Amino acid sequence: MTASTSGLSGFRRAGAIAAAALAAISLAVAPGARADAAEPADATTGILPLGDADLTEVTTGRTLAEGVTLTRIMRGTEPAPADQINTTTRGPWVVNVLTIDPREARGHLKATYGPDLARVEKTTDLVRASGALAGVNASFFTFTASQLYPGDPVGLGLFGGKLLSEPVTDPAEANFVVDANSNRALTGKLSWSGSVRNRTTGATLPLEFINHPPVVPAGCATLTDQTQCTLPGDVVRFTPEFAAATPSGVGVEIVLDRRGCVVRTATTRGTALAAGQTSLQATGQDTVALLAVAGQGCVEQTSTLTDQDGEELPLRRGLFGVTGRYQLTKDGRIVVPAGAPGDSFFARNPRTIAGTTRDGKIVLATIDGRQTTSVGTTMDETAAVAQALGLEDGINLDGGGSTAMAVDGALVNHPSGAERAVGDALVYVDGPYRSGN
Repeated sequence: MTASTSGLSGFRRAGAIAAAALAAISLAVAPGARADAAEPADATTGILPLGDADLTEVTTGRTLAEGVTLTRIMRGTEPAPADQINTTTRGPWVVNVLTIDPREARGHLKATYGPDLARVEKTTDLVRASGALAGVNASFFTFTASQLYPGDPVGLGLFGGKLLSEPVTDPAEANFVVDANSNRALTGKLSWSGSVRNRTTGATLPLEFINHPPVVPAGCATLTDQTQCTLPGDVVRFTPEFAAATPSGVGVEIVLDRRGCVVRTATTRGTALAAGQTSLQATGQDTVALLAVAGQGCVEQTSTLTDQDGEELPLRRGLFGVTGRYQLTKDGRIVVPAGAPGDSFFARNPRTIAGTTRDGKIVLATIDGRQTTSVGTTMDETAAVAQALGLEDGINLDGGGSTAMAVDGALVNHPSGAERAVGDALVYVDGPYRSGN
């Protein structure tokens, strides 16, 4: 998905170029470390470009499975004063790095969520429930914005070839996409378009969202009959994966069977969907358009993902994708923008990183933060860490209180508070990918 590639759909870039020297340092264990013994490496040469040059840095590592390693890097030895966490140049910093080498690994990396898309689960629980060896938190999600559907992804949610949440138009969104069949992964930015077309009349209506509660126009909030509203609303497609029931409220909802034919039409929203069914919801003036296009008969629904070069990404089985905020590195260069003064997102925080090396290794890393024992990183520092870890292309996943890495269902990092329940996770399962697993 980077601008230099000829498209995401073929995953042509991964594994095509020899490994860089930094990748050899950081994507297994550092020189001098024994992967199976978890012994400290030579601390005279640092990997992390953080803080003062004279800081002691110790690296330990171990092999989790064939082709999968866990590396822990500790830079700085003295706890930070509590009032200097955001400013100190002495650290300390604690970074955990999970590395998957597709040429050697027997398992697969995928994205997963809990019982449904709208709920949240702890990363440790998602790792256990998936039968996974290890995993990290992944997408940004609604969190406190909607207590009814806190796990709703804010951006791309692609699971086993099913697009359950569309990428947003915000230029800050960055996506991580992996093919579980080959463990080839790329990072960048996807776009989406969707529509509904009546098979008989040919009338077409654009879709705005997938599995996101539609907004009722403020000027029509008191109208029980939304078809009387003259303000534009939303048109949304819902699938059974979203929740036990679709969002309720004023508006129109049309339930379709697996062939796209109308099962029932309602002038209020909210219903349970059976397996194979989908529904279309509309609010505001869009209720009239939805009824005209899909109120009877059968419809065709289109859903198209494209990469930033405009090439279509086929939704095949085994394809997974999650959403981050800001690309950190691109073609080995740091590309993260400068943050606005006072923007807390760009200040020091716990971070979760995902990306790929030039020789196709996949790297998932966490940086503990907001603690005297690990101060966290600014966005600039996060990008520098990604580059130092050999990430040719890397993105910033959800961080802060969400940052978590689990191995065998137990945390290996230290979250800034109690482990937070999250929307989804990237997990490594030590076995071949099979559709549905």
